[in-house]
Amino acid sequence: MEAEPPLYPVAGAVGAQGDEDQLGVPDGPEAPLDELVGAYPNYNEEEEERRYYRRKRLGVLKNVLAASAGGMLTYGVYLGLLQMQLILHYDETYREVKYGNMGLPDIDSKMLMGINVTPIVALLYTPVLIRFFGTKWMMFLAVGIYALFVSTNYWERYYTLVPSAVVLGMAIVPLWASMGNYITRMAQKYYEYSHYKEQDEQGPRQRPPRGSHAPYLLVFQAIFYGFFHLSFACAQLPMIYFLNHYLYDLNHTLYNVQNCGTNSQGILIGFNKTVLQTLPRSRNLIVVESVLMAVAFLAMLLVLGLCGAAYRPTEEIDLRSVGWGNIFQLPFKHVRDFRLRHLVPFFIYSGFEVLFACTGLALGYGVCSVGLEHLAYLLVAYSLGASASSALGLLGLWLPRPVPLVAGAGLHLLLTLSLFFWAPAPRVLQHIWILYAAAVLWGVGSALNKTGLSTLLGILYEDKERQDFIFTIYHWWQAMAIFTVYLGSSLPMKAKLTVLLVTLVAATASYLWMEQKLRRGVVPRQPRIPRPQHKVRGYRYLEEDNSDESDGEGERGGGRGDCAEEEAPLAGPGPGPKPAGLCRRPCPYEQALGGDGPEEQ
Repeated sequence: MEAEPPLYPVAGAVGAQGDEDQLGVPDGPEAPLDELVGAYPNYNEEEEERRYYRRKRLGVLKNVLAASAGGMLTYGVYLGLLQMQLILHYDETYREVKYGNMGLPDIDSKMLMGINVTPIVALLYTPVLIRFFGTKWMMFLAVGIYALFVSTNYWERYYTLVPSAVVLGMAIVPLWASMGNYITRMAQKYYEYSHYKEQDEQGPRQRPPRGSHAPYLLVFQAIFYGFFHLSFACAQLPMIYFLNHYLYDLNHTLYNVQNCGTNSQGILIGFNKTVLQTLPRSRNLIVVESVLMAVAFLAMLLVLGLCGAAYRPTEEIDLRSVGWGNIFQLPFKHVRDFRLRHLVPFFIYSGFEVLFACTGLALGYGVCSVGLEHLAYLLVAYSLGASASSALGLLGLWLPRPVPLVAGAGLHLLLTLSLFFWAPAPRVLQHIWILYAAAVLWGVGSALNKTGLSTLLGILYEDKERQDFIFTIYHWWQAMAIFTVYLGSSLPMKAKLTVLLVTLVAATASYLWMEQKLRRGVVPRQPRIPRPQHKVRGYRYLEEDNSDESDGEGERGGGRGDCAEEEAPLAGPGPGPKPAGLCRRPCPYEQALGGDGPEEQ
């Protein structure tokens, strides 16, 4: 009796038809790999690669839009809440009826001091925080601190408002430094994904040519600041839809005001101590604060869920291995670069002009003459003018690099000179159109200033993939300027305009001098970034690049950031020949075996 054939054929066994199966394909170990795997017959590798990088580019655009919208919502909620809070606390009746003798003006002064004074020391810890948490997670943490500040206003006490204001002051510089670094990194990644074929031809170790990602950087910075300047308009929504219904008109609030504009001194001298006709109900205040809290939470979700990582996890960890002491020192060492030193006056003026738009122009010229009820609309005009004019930064695609930045400085110069000789009369509405025109034009200059500075930093330091040190220095000087404005809030308007004018002229002259030195070929002095000291703790580092490395360091070190300096020979020769060109330290396991690396046979 014959044995029945097995139900399932054995792999590699020769069947009744020899070494071919019923389909005519060789069976067993000799079978083609494509037939075993089952490759798709119409697979087009180039088309799939093109679709893959298109998805990558769309992901970068999503990251830029999410970060821009998150920053806009965060700053809009912060400014809106702070403005509404200061107006309510200014009213004497509100303080006496709601809080008795708690001393809200004293609490507000300490809160403003915490917000403005704390960033002075931000240069010491901002790079360390960004390197420790990573760029995206630093953004998320800072946005969460802004949301914490909003939540403390549910219970307005000294022990809630002042500590949250101090923590908020600590988060200001890390937030905007990480935002600037994030947008610049997205421009670099978009270039890589758009020119992936050139990257394959050049090799993974080659850096892109100079100026390659500048067009994408201009577009992304214009998008970011277009969103950011809308935050001033979003901040006025609580005023327009809630608080304006409770305010007295200008005949009451400006009854004792005598001088406005260039003849004024301090902030609203002679302004009435009561600005509220009726007190808002506590329930209505809770509803408004809940809406602001929900928007702040939405900003956190945008950053957390839609913003992708700026760097690979292995790269983030690898970059910390340059040493925390070196990370702490590098912002100070970057100041040796003459380009940054020449841009410091522009950094300072960038802080001056934003505070002047919100306090000097809006309060000293606007509220002082046309009343508190027009404050929100003046700031909305400034915001919309700045947001729409952020697209003017794209002129850098066709015009020489200094044109947008110098154009914004020239516009502010003309406006400052005009305001120096203008003193609007209190309680007169005939000149209100001049105020709106000045607010819009100042917004145009602010947009050119902010977009031009951030783009310029990204272009000047494009040989470094990470620019957190550069943006830390920029926003730290900006915070120092804001602190100076806070200290000089009681100065006469003529003194404020003089300081603004002198700073603007010095900033423009210093910047043009820097451009002249670059055209003459003066080589800037950049700090040498220490080589990462790789350690094996649980897993092997996969990335050996040092993305802090500049082009000059790569050329001196043979094109490899981690091979800039040769390692000292190990004590005692290894048992085998040393591999040529090996620049990686052997891990402890390899050292224990007496070898120099995994390539040793």
